[in-house]
Amino acid sequence: MASRKSPTARQRRLGSELRRLRERTGLSLTEAAAALGTDRTTVSNSEAGRFGMSAARVRAWAGHYGCPDAAYVDALAGMAEERTNGWWEDYRGDLVSGALDLAELEHHAVAIRSVQIMYMPGLLQNEEYARAVFAEVVPPLSPERLRRLLSHRLRRRDVLDKERAPACLFLLHEAALRMTYGGADVAYGQLEHLLKESERDNVEVRVIPFAAGGFPEAGSSTQYVHGPVPQLDTVQTDTATGPAFIDAETRLVNYRAVLDRVESRSLDPKGSRDFIRRIAGTMKA
Repeated sequence: MASRKSPTARQRRLGSELRRLRERTGLSLTEAAAALGTDRTTVSNSEAGRFGMSAARVRAWAGHYGCPDAAYVDALAGMAEERTNGWWEDYRGDLVSGALDLAELEHHAVAIRSVQIMYMPGLLQNEEYARAVFAEVVPPLSPERLRRLLSHRLRRRDVLDKERAPACLFLLHEAALRMTYGGADVAYGQLEHLLKESERDNVEVRVIPFAAGGFPEAGSSTQYVHGPVPQLDTVQTDTATGPAFIDAETRLVNYRAVLDRVESRSLDPKGSRDFIRRIAGTMKA
């Protein structure tokens, strides 16, 4: 198996799922290697995502570990079969790896549920708004880095148009709607873009008004990305140094509960569009 210098988050995730399967059987690395007819180093590197895995090998290992969940094994095999480099690879070396991992995560998502407090969701930003957001980065971006970041941000939106586009639910706090990045004209254009995107069959936008009061995780933005099976879901949160990814089973359960509570505080889709139009009306020149 070929060794990878820098495995992607998706490759690391496949390895970590294989490790979880092994650990649930109570096998050590040495015991697993003996059962699989390989060596301890191969098992360790595969679990770290440093070695590529074929779908057949994933199925064989899952069989040795006695995994009874056929849908889960099929999903893992599917992760191994996906070998093509996505468009995000064009940005490797220019952007932090987390930005590339986020684009890859969105590309393979079955569904996405997002909570945004102070910004429009990246997948729903227009160019002028995205440029205004990047203008607030400290230290200021060079023209070339701004161009690359902006290009990457806008290409992420293509996931909404792919043949099997994920079903997306965007929960937006009123604060995000009222923040005037780039001034009133840019903010108005972004709200109009948001209303247009909300009419997509695979996009639902729901607003959490100030009047809804507090809710869990109000201080951070969260994106819950659904995999082909619940075990392969991932939570992405924003940090000062880039995206962070969470896939521990207990934390996934907790985040699902958090998002359910946040969604319960939001307006329905029609009420949300009316709310957005009222705010846009206050910004129109």
